[in-house]
Amino acid sequence: MKIHEYQAKSLFSRFGIPVPKGSPARDADEARRIAQEIGGGRWAIKAQVHAGGRGKGGGVCVAETAEEVSREADRILGMTLVTPQTGSKGKAVRQVLVEEGLSVAQEFYVGITIDRSQQCPVVIASAEGGMGIEELAAASPERIVREWVDIGLGFQAFQARNLAFGLGVRPGLVKPLAGVFAKLYKLFETMDCMLVEINPLVVTDDEQVLALDAKIELDNSALYRHQDLSEFVDMAEKDPLEVTAAEYRLNYIRLDGDIGIMVNGAGLAMATMDLIKKAGANPANFLDVG
Repeated sequence: MKIHEYQAKSLFSRFGIPVPKGSPARDADEARRIAQEIGGGRWAIKAQVHAGGRGKGGGVCVAETAEEVSREADRILGMTLVTPQTGSKGKAVRQVLVEEGLSVAQEFYVGITIDRSQQCPVVIASAEGGMGIEELAAASPERIVREWVDIGLGFQAFQARNLAFGLGVRPGLVKPLAGVFAKLYKLFETMDCMLVEINPLVVTDDEQVLALDAKIELDNSALYRHQDLSEFVDMAEKDPLEVTAAEYRLNYIRLDGDIGIMVNGAGLAMATMDLIKKAGANPANFLDVG
């Protein structure tokens, strides 16, 4: 299950990971009020959709006055945001996150996911914060440092320090960065996450370490252990057909092709999709009726 950035940041705060001051808004007046409550002279307005790359699609901007915050929020709210992760149809923006603007001195990337080849979690970090980690891994894999986690032992303090040293930071940043890495893994483990990501994790001009962005994907199969997270479900972000299928306990995923698939097994569905692609066509859906 994907959740919004502001929801992910609320979980970050619960685990002691520092984040900028901010709140979500559903209209321009609310956005202005939040900016005035935060104070300062600079704010970020960020579209809240279940997709990355929002800045490239015009869904992230900076404002210098509360009135500008209101105008930019009004522009973003209601727009159909198209990013590399939304597909060509894009996603409608129904709320924005308004948060304090920061003077950033340095940016990093850090993420945790499951390495299926090693059958364990892996913590990934890079000094190239703000960049797409997939593109960076393809172009400059030497700029990425990794620590694999033994499930029986957990994420060790020396591994957190290894990551910080691997980023080539000055000695004074090793301890605060390692602390964030350790807390992020604790969140990943405790909340049964499939993915947690901070891009970028920033160091401000006044030496604060903050998660400027936040992305979390939760394991659907473990949500019964976290009933308090049910409030994070945003039905508006889900495909209506997928919601209807789930009500009938069917495994359905909408795709962009024009040949429908209905089979009685996920393996057969995957094989059928492969055959359709091999024939030069595209599947319209994945439907396993079990």
